[in-house]
Amino acid sequence: MRAWRVHELGDPAEVLGLEYLPDPDPGAGQLVLTVHACALNFPDILQCRGEYQVKPPLPFIPGLEVCGTVVATAPGLEARMGERVVAPPAQPHGGLATRTVVDAHEAFPVPYTMTDAEAAGLTVTYQTSWFALFRRARLRPGETVLVHAGAGGVGSAAIQLAKSAGAVVFATAGGPAKTEVCRELGADVAIDYLADDFVEMVKDLTGGEGVDVVYDPVGGDTFDRSRRIVAWEGRILPIGFTSGRIADAPTNHALLKNYSVVGVHWARYRDHDPDAVIECHHELCRLYEQGSIKPLVGAEHPLEDAPAALTALGSRSTVGKIVVLCEPRSRS
Repeated sequence: MRAWRVHELGDPAEVLGLEYLPDPDPGAGQLVLTVHACALNFPDILQCRGEYQVKPPLPFIPGLEVCGTVVATAPGLEARMGERVVAPPAQPHGGLATRTVVDAHEAFPVPYTMTDAEAAGLTVTYQTSWFALFRRARLRPGETVLVHAGAGGVGSAAIQLAKSAGAVVFATAGGPAKTEVCRELGADVAIDYLADDFVEMVKDLTGGEGVDVVYDPVGGDTFDRSRRIVAWEGRILPIGFTSGRIADAPTNHALLKNYSVVGVHWARYRDHDPDAVIECHHELCRLYEQGSIKPLVGAEHPLEDAPAALTALGSRSTVGKIVVLCEPRSRS
């Protein structure tokens, strides 16, 4: 098989090397997949740098979510041969390879109508957004939600899921093209943060009340400023820190406005509540089949271009999910 591996930590473009390796064997309870598509996420960049909370041993293959076909199984799992599934690879295996290993209990079938690129992006971003909005924020119909980085992977998922629940959605994005993407995804209001002050706009549009839920994958100054427009008894959801700075949450301010800062780390649910992860996947498939959500694939790249794709993702110039096609299925 071919795979991009990291032997020393650093920026992906500098430390990734494309190698020929033996095909992996499944361990107990595992499946081997031919990887059709690997969706990229900002944590892939952080793992290459050694800056993510999950640190696989060196050397490792990046790539946290894939769509692929089962080509080998551990004993007792032979019935799953030939299934097309989505799954998080079992590290140090990763998705930027033509083969990977996944735990069978985390490999879920996907609708036939969903493309490999769409399916690859269904796990991390949509499950993160589903758990954030419905498990952690307890979002209710009619509430207001502010989604930062709305044209990105998690942001685009959050807009669609919040709208499917009957919320009023405000979204921020950088530039007219990205704000138009947010509107196409269903945002009621899209704010170009490069041209307008989202704090003042949200205050004006909500009569000074602010929003019930802030969905924040950016952190840093964005989190600091969002505290000014979270409503009474609102919830701020820290999803990630793409700005590069982890913000502080002054407890005196939370006390005065009676809001909550609610942490969201989806991957921990895989250990603490795996049944909820299964429930979430089935609900996402149902929403897809009824047309309420559709993964936004911004670009598709061949396996050879994976480092450049990660560099583009890190520049925050991309839209939606960036997907690497590792071993595409024949279209014939």
